[in-house]
Amino acid sequence: MTLDRPASGATSSVFGSAPARLPAARLGVAVVRDLVGVVINGEVAPGETLPPEERLAQHFGVSRTVIRESVKRVEEKGLVSVAPGRGTTVQPPTSWNVLDPVVLSVMVENDDSLGVLDELAVVRSALEGAMSAATAERRTDDELARVEAALAHMEESIHDVDAYAQADADFHFLLMELSGNQLASNITQILFQRARSSSRFVQNQTDEAFRLTLDEHRRIYDAIVAGDADAAASAMRSHIVDAWQRRRLPTRRDPS
Repeated sequence: MTLDRPASGATSSVFGSAPARLPAARLGVAVVRDLVGVVINGEVAPGETLPPEERLAQHFGVSRTVIRESVKRVEEKGLVSVAPGRGTTVQPPTSWNVLDPVVLSVMVENDDSLGVLDELAVVRSALEGAMSAATAERRTDDELARVEAALAHMEESIHDVDAYAQADADFHFLLMELSGNQLASNITQILFQRARSSSRFVQNQTDEAFRLTLDEHRRIYDAIVAGDADAAASAMRSHIVDAWQRRRLPTRRDPS
């Protein structure tokens, strides 16, 4: 592990200069984020230990108290384990709390292969498909009117990129709400919001892509109106996977 420069707010394995005169609490947040990045980037492999507290303090230019608290936060996220006499040991990815906002955002930001975003699309399609089916089975007339209004808002916003993106998100959030599945809704919203924060998730937007996306939402709406749970689930699953594939640009790690 190479720790020879102070912490920044970046998650890259190459640390920038320390923020000037940041309050201890904010500096601690920056240290936590950098340590999470060190683990996720593989600078310290699972089973290996982080440098001792004193060395980390020197590297980051902070007190040992800040390091101690920061390492505790990273441990709470499942990335390391602290044991007296054995130091701070990096844990395997299976132990990471990938729904933690910092962990997930760092994973997405460092996702050069787009593998994390690919997995997010698969998980979202499964969860949102199930929630769309539930909505189709339980929707009331008033709820149908809300879904119809959400679709109409998408249609009205199609020539405004930012407004359309928000209307698209609102349509999905509404179906999550109407499904009555709070756990699935909360998990999916965490995944969706973190994905949206990545420029690679929203890249390659075109008028044709917007039109196709709108058509897919109409199919979801039609299935819900018909009370067809299977069709609603299928339409939502296909939409999420297909929409991501339209936006996804090839990477050097993709099969040729």
